Amino acid sequence: MERKIQSSVCQGRCSEHRLGAAGGEGAGRGRGSIVTMVEMTREDFEKAVDDAIDAVPEELLDLIDNCVILIEDEPEGEDKDLLGLYDGVALTDRGDLWGGELPDRILIYMNPTLRMCEDVEDVRDEVAITVVHEIAHHFGIDDARLHELGWD
Repeated sequence: MERKIQSSVCQGRCSEHRLGAAGGEGAGRGRGSIVTMVEMTREDFEKAVDDAIDAVPEELLDLIDNCVILIEDEPEGEDKDLLGLYDGVALTDRGDLWGGELPDRILIYMNPTLRMCEDVEDVRDEVAITVVHEIAHHFGIDDARLHELGWD
């Protein structure tokens, strides 16, 4: 299955994955008011996202319907801790007459991920979690259930 990772601008918010609350794990990493970022090229980050998608069982990928995964540098708005966002209509909310819509979007935000992580391996792990988290929203799994399952 060939996948193409693109860039887009997010206009709406349905379900999102963000860093922990202020002072929580991953929050405020850096020295003083200077926040350090893991150094990673765009190409390497895209590969991390592609690897995360490849790790999702093929049976689940085959069930994804009318959805594209995009990478953005930063989320829009004031919430700069957002790591990922599902913007669309979950499969469980689509009626029999649903169709003819623009694709749902899963957005993965590069810079917030690089800011919160300690090293490249940590980035790859966090990207994998974020991709699974957002795909779960496409299947209608909400944040409360993801928390119960340990995916937060």
